[in-house]
Amino acid sequence: MSASARPPRVGVPATPDELLTTTRSVRLRLDLSRPVDLDQVRECVEIALQAPNGGNTQRWHWLVVVEEGLRKRIAEVYRRSFEARYPPTAAAGEAAAGGTSVGAVSAGGVSDRMLAGGRHLAEHLHEVPVLVIPCLELGSRPLTAANQAGVWGSLLPAAWSYMLAARARGLGTAWTTVHLDAEQEVADLLGLPGDVRQGALIPTAHVLGDGFGPAPRRPVDSVLHLDGWGGTGRGGGGA
Repeated sequence: MSASARPPRVGVPATPDELLTTTRSVRLRLDLSRPVDLDQVRECVEIALQAPNGGNTQRWHWLVVVEEGLRKRIAEVYRRSFEARYPPTAAAGEAAAGGTSVGAVSAGGVSDRMLAGGRHLAEHLHEVPVLVIPCLELGSRPLTAANQAGVWGSLLPAAWSYMLAARARGLGTAWTTVHLDAEQEVADLLGLPGDVRQGALIPTAHVLGDGFGPAPRRPVDSVLHLDGWGGTGRGGGGA
């Protein structure tokens, strides 16, 4: 059975495949009233440190923000950045589609459903009990306009590992980067050195409801290329 055809299951994932196919960016179903055990967050970060990184230099740093006043100030920056990127007029598309249409597309090519979820998160981010900000210490290596895969490849796999570890513990997370439109404001709030850059902001909380299923994705054969761009992913059997 394909990943997209598997039925959603309740609770914590039972297998690696289920973990990988049901870890979602959770925006509407974060439990804003239940505290999160910071020992669990620490465990998730410890697991994330096993991710690959260039030259095993381990230049990552993890900011875990739980203090209410600081969360509120970060959330204010995030909300302003969200509203600047997706102004309230974009909500017209949400209303026309009831805010739940999977196919309707609104500002910036974002579906109305995702935009509604993003707006909800922006409005309630200050209530999320834990905000995790994975950062990368660049040292003397500046960010350039060239391909930066070699730089961020030393942080983003670890950030995803954190989200997987959280899911395995029954926690929900969301991958967000909207605040990076005003990155320096958050850097100032956190006292980050000038050579430390933020890679994401990951709200972390318990989740409401039973579980998650695989998300709708394009068919694998529409994105898999064999031996070059023109090759299809369909192949024959093994020898």
